[in-house]
Amino acid sequence: MQNNSHTRKRKKKNSSRSIIKALLLTLVIVLAAGSAVASYVLKRPSEFWEEIIPIPEGERISVSVENGMTAAQAARAFEVQGAITNGSPAQLTKWMIKFGIDKKIRAGHYSVVPSDAWNLARQLRTAKPALLKLQIVPGLDIFALTDSLQSQDKNITREKFCAALMNNKNYPPKMADLIKNLPEDEYTRAAFLMPETYMLVDRSPDEIVNASASAWWNHWGDFINSHNLTSRDVQEASIVAAMVEREVLHDSECRTVAGVIHNRLRKNMRLQIDATVVYAWRLKGRKLTRVLYKDLEIDSPYNTYKITGLPPRPICTPGVEAWGAALDPEYNEYYYYVADKSGYHHFSKTNAEHNRTIRQIRSEK
Repeated sequence: MQNNSHTRKRKKKNSSRSIIKALLLTLVIVLAAGSAVASYVLKRPSEFWEEIIPIPEGERISVSVENGMTAAQAARAFEVQGAITNGSPAQLTKWMIKFGIDKKIRAGHYSVVPSDAWNLARQLRTAKPALLKLQIVPGLDIFALTDSLQSQDKNITREKFCAALMNNKNYPPKMADLIKNLPEDEYTRAAFLMPETYMLVDRSPDEIVNASASAWWNHWGDFINSHNLTSRDVQEASIVAAMVEREVLHDSECRTVAGVIHNRLRKNMRLQIDATVVYAWRLKGRKLTRVLYKDLEIDSPYNTYKITGLPPRPICTPGVEAWGAALDPEYNEYYYYVADKSGYHHFSKTNAEHNRTIRQIRSEK
């Protein structure tokens, strides 16, 4: 009887050991399989896992990726701005490389659901970056220009924008010689911004100046170089372009008006341009909507009814047509012009002809 009891105990103990071994073996297999699956998913997710695990949904955040960022720098930006909930920038970078989007990442604002590195990379495969719209309108003086920019983005102040204009680093390298030889003031530099609509990553003053000055140089740089224009030539052209911009309503007349300005300069005649008088009063804090005879008496280097030659600085930011006219004015024999009610100008060679034209236009009103 005693031997049978010992035998039963040994069998029971062996059975327990077998069960434990089996459980341990099962656990090892499960862990190994889980590890293999996890390793597979982490290293090379298949379409199977893509279909099983949906891309996260939820509240989105906007993440800004700046111009020139590498995949690693962009991944860091996603972490800093709170888009990575699990994982690291290095893991996100690896996923971007595996998905082939590391070389395709573009600057802009990405709308994403914060998630782990894998799911964030999955979102980035189809995400399209949004850019911020900003418009520079031609014909605005430095005061109206900064007001316009601030109306588009409240963070743009006149002080910050003028500081950006004065920062040489905001201009393209090929423009460096021109910029350093221009007068060091924001009034002059504002003339070298290309008026158009921009799509920007960040509407900061620095980015605005960089984008618009680069656009200006891309448009006019070859012309300036091919014609061997000096910084002084370009500076004078900017002053003429600004006057043309403010004087002309219809682009077809730009080169003709520029020709008149050059004719009067050659004859040492006063330019007598109303737009410069408006600007002179603007510098004194007064806005003119109409120039009266009494307004012509203002004592200012911008009053071209009193000074001979060009005013000292551009009076606004000229557009493409005005710049083209200033750099390549029309050859003509006109010295006078006057606008009719349609905004078109009538050009005259003599003062007597000019006065007759004025009487005729007034009689038609």
